[in-house]
Amino acid sequence: MTPHISRAIKIGNLSLGGDNPVRIQSMTSTGTMDTEATVEQSIRMIEAGCEMVRITAQGIREAKNLAVIKNELNRRGYGVPLIADIHFNPKAAEVAAGIVEKVRINPGNYIDKNLGKVDYSKAEYQAETEKIKERIKPLILVCKKFGTAIRIGSNHGSLSERILARYGDTPEGMVESAMEFVRICKELDFYNLVLSMKASNVKIMVQANRLLVKKMQKENLNYPIHLGVTEAGDAEDGRIKSAAGIATLLADGIGDTIRVSLTEDPEFEIPVAKIIVEYFGQNNSDLSDKVMTDRYSRRILAKAGKIGNGQVPVVILNDKNHNDTEFNEQFLPDYICKNNDYLVQYENGIPGPGYVTCNLEKEIILTDAEKDSIIVLEPDITIPIQKVKQRVMDLIEAGVDNPIILKRNYKNLQDDEFLIKASGEFAYLFIDGLIDGIWIESDNQTAGFIAEVSFGILQATGDRISKTEYIACPSCGRTLFNIQETLRKVKEKTGNFKGLKIAVMGCIVNGIGEMADADYGYVGAGKGKVTLYKRHQIIRKNIDEKDAVDELIRIINEDCKT
Repeated sequence: MTPHISRAIKIGNLSLGGDNPVRIQSMTSTGTMDTEATVEQSIRMIEAGCEMVRITAQGIREAKNLAVIKNELNRRGYGVPLIADIHFNPKAAEVAAGIVEKVRINPGNYIDKNLGKVDYSKAEYQAETEKIKERIKPLILVCKKFGTAIRIGSNHGSLSERILARYGDTPEGMVESAMEFVRICKELDFYNLVLSMKASNVKIMVQANRLLVKKMQKENLNYPIHLGVTEAGDAEDGRIKSAAGIATLLADGIGDTIRVSLTEDPEFEIPVAKIIVEYFGQNNSDLSDKVMTDRYSRRILAKAGKIGNGQVPVVILNDKNHNDTEFNEQFLPDYICKNNDYLVQYENGIPGPGYVTCNLEKEIILTDAEKDSIIVLEPDITIPIQKVKQRVMDLIEAGVDNPIILKRNYKNLQDDEFLIKASGEFAYLFIDGLIDGIWIESDNQTAGFIAEVSFGILQATGDRISKTEYIACPSCGRTLFNIQETLRKVKEKTGNFKGLKIAVMGCIVNGIGEMADADYGYVGAGKGKVTLYKRHQIIRKNIDEKDAVDELIRIINEDCKT
């Protein structure tokens, strides 16, 4: 598998893919029929650096109003491409395609639902794809006429019964869901496409995109790819999770446009996206095939103390950053390095395992006394993370089975820059199961913040759970309640449920699917109404919004007692 070199396409006056820079986009959270609010929010996004603005068009009425919004933006001097976000209503896509520069569709919009069929013959499977072809053909004709691009967006948890029956709810299913549409578009001689594989689970999102590239390369296709981690949440957690998934793929050379999905006003997503692109959006066409993996597999290796051999990855800090009063009890480091010389367990001061430090070039030859040591790989901070990954893989290939810790020393970075760069770099190795611990030093951040970010990275990649996890959508014109305020209330009351996954979703469009691996879900069901889920099961339907958070907490507390 080699890095993805995409074809260049036009989205209105914007060139995407090929040698063009990674483009940044976001989505409005206002009601589409509220023209003034949507225009004002779009302008704030554009002035922050947003290069494409996505707006929901849940029906034909909203799709038609995109023309009013577009005209007003143009009148005020803002000519960025607009994207219509379509769900459930293919006719709305056809209307929008004659107005805006790009439409985003979900393959599920064009597939028969709830057939209850789980066993398809080859002929039956093909017959279903022929139905899809006839249903999408009118949209293709409109897009050809107006030069409109299409993004085919495949979301984990939102796959059709037919795909689920054959592939399960897997990255392979996500890829095939999109690829059968790509093949149909090719048959209809339409190539103005962008593809996306999105999930709230970072490892699934990364694996799906890598598999997509592999599949396209096999079929001699090279469409641009849109990257995003759905429902990432807010604050540091949302930024860490977004960086972990998006930066990993950009570092692989995959991705032509990105959207950071935070449960915040959309203009706050743009600075985060800019930092990700700045650090990880360079062309990586010279990457070796070896670093381009598409399967997660944590290596089996020797153990040194509490490190390695399948144990959760550890967090190490240097004593020069260490102050007992700075640590949150949820984020206590496992080891402290004393005097740049030896490790002690943070909780009791007991000596930890020995370690051998090496840079990228140093050959590792362990003495008998060092055979049970951990290896601390400490490359210069200017060394690209891809070369670090290559070195780790070379060590593994050479038969080194000692636990490996990556140590990075960040200098002169503000908190957001530090958080995003560290998240992207360490996630790049954790997502492939290559390292066994995280050791971060920084001259500009406190020990407490370093520890919090370290545990946040491990939580984002699913390697070590230290707190409640929240899956929360960024809101859009379909959301009929204040999702930011709701998420804040839920977090305030559930922060002590370590390991629990709670989803706060604006509506049923992505809500039920994207909260697929959540323990509990809070999903908008209509104006002022909320439905509560436990796993995939509805437990309270259409309850009043003002009572919904307290009812969710009551249900969780009751379950935790049993």
